[in-house]
Amino acid sequence: MTGSTHDVFNQSPPYGGNNLFSSDPMLDGAAAGFPDAVRRDLADVGQFWGSADARGLARLANQNLPELRRYDANGRRRDQVELHPAYHALMRRSVAGGLHCSVWDDDQGGTRHRARAARLFMTAQTESGHLCPMTMTHASVASLRHGPDLFVQWLPRVLSRTYDRAFRPAADKRGATIGMGMTEKQGGTDVRANTSVAEPTGEDGFYKITGHKWFMSAPMSDAFLVLARTGEALSLFLMPRFLPDGSVNAIRLEQLKDKLGNRSNASAEVEFDGAGAFLVGEEGRGIATILEMATLTRVDCAVASAGLMRTGLAEAVHHCRHRQVSGVPLIDQPLMTRVLADMALDQAGAFALTMRLAEAYDMMTDRPEEAAFARLMTPAAKYWVCKSAPAFLYEAMECLGGNGYVEESALPRHYREAPVNAIWEGSGNVMCLDLLRAIERDPALLDAVGGIFAQEMGPGADAAVNVLKAAASVSAQDEGSARVLAEQLALTGAAAALRRDYPPVFADAFIETRLGRPWAATYGMLDNRFDARAFVDYVCPAAG
Repeated sequence: MTGSTHDVFNQSPPYGGNNLFSSDPMLDGAAAGFPDAVRRDLADVGQFWGSADARGLARLANQNLPELRRYDANGRRRDQVELHPAYHALMRRSVAGGLHCSVWDDDQGGTRHRARAARLFMTAQTESGHLCPMTMTHASVASLRHGPDLFVQWLPRVLSRTYDRAFRPAADKRGATIGMGMTEKQGGTDVRANTSVAEPTGEDGFYKITGHKWFMSAPMSDAFLVLARTGEALSLFLMPRFLPDGSVNAIRLEQLKDKLGNRSNASAEVEFDGAGAFLVGEEGRGIATILEMATLTRVDCAVASAGLMRTGLAEAVHHCRHRQVSGVPLIDQPLMTRVLADMALDQAGAFALTMRLAEAYDMMTDRPEEAAFARLMTPAAKYWVCKSAPAFLYEAMECLGGNGYVEESALPRHYREAPVNAIWEGSGNVMCLDLLRAIERDPALLDAVGGIFAQEMGPGADAAVNVLKAAASVSAQDEGSARVLAEQLALTGAAAALRRDYPPVFADAFIETRLGRPWAATYGMLDNRFDARAFVDYVCPAAG
């Protein structure tokens, strides 16, 4: 009835149905030099992951929790996890797009890591749970290269663009995914405290492992890279779900974790009851071998967190453009404009830094300074971007008010997801210690990265690099101050990337508010020297 008190007005239209590539000027700009075929693919990726259909699949996959089935109807031990069809639909899409393998099988004109980072950035804006097996499968290849026979056997399965959910031996499937098991109850991040034991069977490279893993993500993967003791040292093994004779391996799923974040993807506690596994690389070199995998997963943590920040900002801006307060659009209210602009600076910095990091991986083989950049900026980017995301998403939620707090909005799911990227694959303190070890072993790394900053940042670079050197010197004497070094390194890297690739005013504001003086702990502290509305409209242009 017209005029009814139940009429809905002054509400923003549903968010979604936009192309995440073409609607993002910074992403479009980062891909400006990519081959035309890659840009077309990114536009297709953006169209799907921005669609209402993709958002609906994400909602369904996270509303319907995975279920553990230990036994079949006849009492045989199977240890299977049943996942909702929406989860399988998400997996099918990302596998078809090569999110799990494109770095290893495509040339893409020297943009392999950057193109994949762009795809991951967009996918994370819609659903993060299924990204766990995508990330681990992608990164596993770096470690598998140390086992030539296993590499030859498993690489074609990983490179397949066909998602095969069937529970059967990998040799009989059209494609495979690979997970990882590192942490144990007593050690957590300290994998040197692991107690799982691997005993040789007499067959070349084949062992039986007894022990446990406290967290094993994506337990329906076709194989897992796991650490276990061989004597006093840790070695790395590939543990398949099925043994060569076709029988189910003794990987006992004890229970699924009740997680804070995504519910679409399972994480399990597991026991190994003499589970068969194949040695990867040299015996006793397990930590060094699996760290090659961990390094790539850390990059993904930073990229995915930047994606979460992007979707939070975009949804907040969308709401504020359509919501009115006292007859004035919320986005034009000075306090809200400043909040959104401040958030836009952090999102821009996080995106620019992660794409610059992916660029270093594309160039590191031929340019030592880029290898140095990748080595230092991976832990720094993971530290700052992943730690920024939770507070950022809370602020986005507050921009929507109560509408952002209820589950009909995607923001609560993104908010719950945000902390895991800072915890998984090395917490903040682990990243800081990694930085300290790297600089201690090779002090020239910091000089090489400082040289890149000086070239790309321009004015103000000398002062920023001197601050970094001072922070490194202090940290070398006082390990407890290493977080200052990690954050300063990330902020400087973000400022340099913004200065090089985007409108100068962005870098100017970022440097002034993040490097030039202590920045306040909450958003909205920009002063009126900066055109706050222009920042918002550049990062999130209005549709049409």
